[in-house]
Amino acid sequence: MKTVEAIHARRAVKHFDANHSMSTEEVNELLSLAVLSPTAFNIQNWRFVVVTDKELRKQIREVAWDQAQVTDASLFMVLCADLKAWERESSRYWVNAPKEVQEFMIPAIDAYYRGKDQVQRDEAMRSCGIVAQTLMLAAKSMGYDSCPMDGFDFDKVAELIQLPDDHVIAMFVAVGKGTKEAWPRPGQLNLDEVVIENRFT
Repeated sequence: MKTVEAIHARRAVKHFDANHSMSTEEVNELLSLAVLSPTAFNIQNWRFVVVTDKELRKQIREVAWDQAQVTDASLFMVLCADLKAWERESSRYWVNAPKEVQEFMIPAIDAYYRGKDQVQRDEAMRSCGIVAQTLMLAAKSMGYDSCPMDGFDFDKVAELIQLPDDHVIAMFVAVGKGTKEAWPRPGQLNLDEVVIENRFT
């Protein structure tokens, strides 16, 4: 499927075939495509909690407005970010770069993030948003439907997945075989309302 086709065809699907399973190879292919997403300074700060435990999925569903996608999707992920990825052996993010690039980038990472909690969190959310869209478009190209999700108790989900203190949850992403088409697109704003030329007036 061409990228443009995947963009047009991707919808937030709410109903999945609970009996369908994705193969290990398919899951690995999907995640391998997702991690090609860009991140600032190449820090790759996303973390994918792939929830395969059925009981844990039920517990998450209980604190997620009873949304059926949590238990019924073939692949269910809690998309998180490591707020401190920037300082965890940052040299490995540039290991294949020329020496002069490494000498510039590695100190720049530290200077950009150190002592800036809001910048770290903002970066985490940007990275997760980008990788979520990559996941959903890749899933569509593989013949699967998907759904980005919030609508859950972040603190309780954090407890259930034993989220480290220096990580945050961005959203869920559910992937599987849809059993019901999404509603027609409910209303797209015109470009002239969302595109601003040069500056706001």
